[in-house]
Amino acid sequence: MSAGHDHGASQANEKLLAIALALTASYLIVEVVGGLLTHSLALLSDAAHMMTDVVGLAIALVAIRIARRPADRKRTFGYYRFEILAAAFNAIALIGVAAYILWEAVQRFLAPPEIQSIGMLAVAGIGLVVNIISISLLQSGSDHSLNVKGAYLEVWSDLIGSIGVIVAALIIRLTGWAWVDAVVAVAIGLWVLPRTWLLLRESLHILLEGVPKGIELDEIEQGLLSLPGIAAIHDLHVWALTSGNSSLTAHIVLQTPGTEQEVLSRAQAWLNEKFAIHHTTLQIEDSACSQLSFHDRRAAGAHRREHDHDHNHDHDHDHDHAHAASRDQPPH
Repeated sequence: MSAGHDHGASQANEKLLAIALALTASYLIVEVVGGLLTHSLALLSDAAHMMTDVVGLAIALVAIRIARRPADRKRTFGYYRFEILAAAFNAIALIGVAAYILWEAVQRFLAPPEIQSIGMLAVAGIGLVVNIISISLLQSGSDHSLNVKGAYLEVWSDLIGSIGVIVAALIIRLTGWAWVDAVVAVAIGLWVLPRTWLLLRESLHILLEGVPKGIELDEIEQGLLSLPGIAAIHDLHVWALTSGNSSLTAHIVLQTPGTEQEVLSRAQAWLNEKFAIHHTTLQIEDSACSQLSFHDRRAAGAHRREHDHDHNHDHDHDHDHAHAASRDQPPH
């Protein structure tokens, strides 16, 4: 994926997010007013999720713009990670909202209020249309950006919520069972939580610099070892700055000294073609004795220093002992 393509995809995602944000923010006002007038917890539950959508979409939009800032002397990797922080924030916000809705539903079970089902049905119908439009806008970008995926999942949760509210309104209208409203609210919360956890886990994996999704470390190691001129691989690390932006570092031991440029070009071309890893830092070594890791070399150095210290100490002690003995001997 070229830099130009990434920039174009980022601009496309930004435009789609802006449209989805405008639609969602407009409907949020309608849904909050409708929920208060109809006394529907299901509507207010959906409005709470819609509020996190508005915040999440706004953060996602800002994240894309910030991520495009060039690297500087303080942030040499740029601002790509801001998108992942936005996705993690959205997930945490959704978990909090779901927990609040579950608590509120318990209160409604104990004292169910009178529900105005017609108004509830009308507001939920408008929300369904808005969510369908937003989902169609964000679907293409959700496969390539974890940030957009977070916003996409939030809108999906609201689509399910709108359907649930419509079903609840119809049941309440036909049967008068006001408790169905609380049941639907609980169902919306339980539906959102597992998907939100997956988003949070994926975001934390990137923040902890885990191996990117779809990449196997053993496969990279074995593939590099199969290339001509490479004798060994060690200190291999693969991580992602943000979705679809992977980096790799490794130490490569050469089979034949003097083939550095040839081996380096071959390894970089293979990583680019096989795994789309464009940012690589490969340290070429022509001796197998360099295979010790940093920690191993540090431990070995500490051991040598300790050994040298003990040796010098023993030598000094023996020298002092011999000097003292020579002083105690009587002169001839």
